[in-house]
Amino acid sequence: MKPDTHPDYHVINVIMTDGTEFKTRSCYGKPGDTLRLDIDTKSHPAWTGQQRVLDTGGQIAKFNKKFAGIGARKKG
Repeated sequence: MKPDTHPDYHVINVIMTDGTEFKTRSCYGKPGDTLRLDIDTKSHPAWTGQQRVLDTGGQIAKFNKKFAGIGARKKG
């Protein structure tokens, strides 16, 4: 293999949605960095079978504000 073609592979800390932590090897960030998950196997509907709305950063409110007038008919 050619030298310096692959990214640095190191140990990071991963925090799941319920607060549990584990260490894994990854190319993410720098050695010892923490990756905090918003969605994982304990919260995603594909694994839990439950549907729930996860509004990160007000995206749903932003969408509703932007497209509030679409589909509304004006009397004329």
